[in-house]
Amino acid sequence: MADLDALRDRWLRALLAAREGACHPDPYRYADALIKRWSEPQRRYHTLDHLTAVLDRIDVLEEYAADPDAVRLAAWFHDAVYLPERSTNEERSARLAERALPEAGVAQDRAAEVARLVRLTVDHDPADGDRNGQVLCDADLAILAAPPAAYAAYAAAVREEYAFVPDGAFREGRAAVLRRLLGLPRLFSTPYAVAEWEATARRNISGELEMLSL
Repeated sequence: MADLDALRDRWLRALLAAREGACHPDPYRYADALIKRWSEPQRRYHTLDHLTAVLDRIDVLEEYAADPDAVRLAAWFHDAVYLPERSTNEERSARLAERALPEAGVAQDRAAEVARLVRLTVDHDPADGDRNGQVLCDADLAILAAPPAAYAAYAAAVREEYAFVPDGAFREGRAAVLRRLLGLPRLFSTPYAVAEWEATARRNISGELEMLSL
């Protein structure tokens, strides 16, 4: 169960670090609105627990980011709009950031960077040298390197989110996603994630693919 007070405090720290000037709306209203979105009933994996986990991983990787607070704000927005049956979630989440962050006192160029980062989570393929993008994508994909029980719970939660998809179609689609990930030269970009998570993630993905083929 996510600690809502701790999450609100984490939002406040990131937002205040990114803000310009002093006269802006109550920062907690944005945290509360985002927490409400992350608590929607259709979510099984993309929940407040996932948000917390991504923020925790950003804390681990922050030394690699050019603007860690922009990355943290992007974590808050990256699945803020989430309807499993739609393919426009990342774009709609990015547009939400573009609207909300300037209103909350974040400079337009920084808000644009947050939105750019959110859009990167469509395919998790940041460019070489994109330090912010690498940290966000690595943090978002860190679940792939979870211990076996946690990985199994993640895979089951993803299946629950797509309960409206027939089993055969889900298996085919999920397997395609996993094969694409395995086909990447590397899943992670930051030195820490490559060293600590890459091998485990590939084992987990390969194991899930085997299960899907049974």
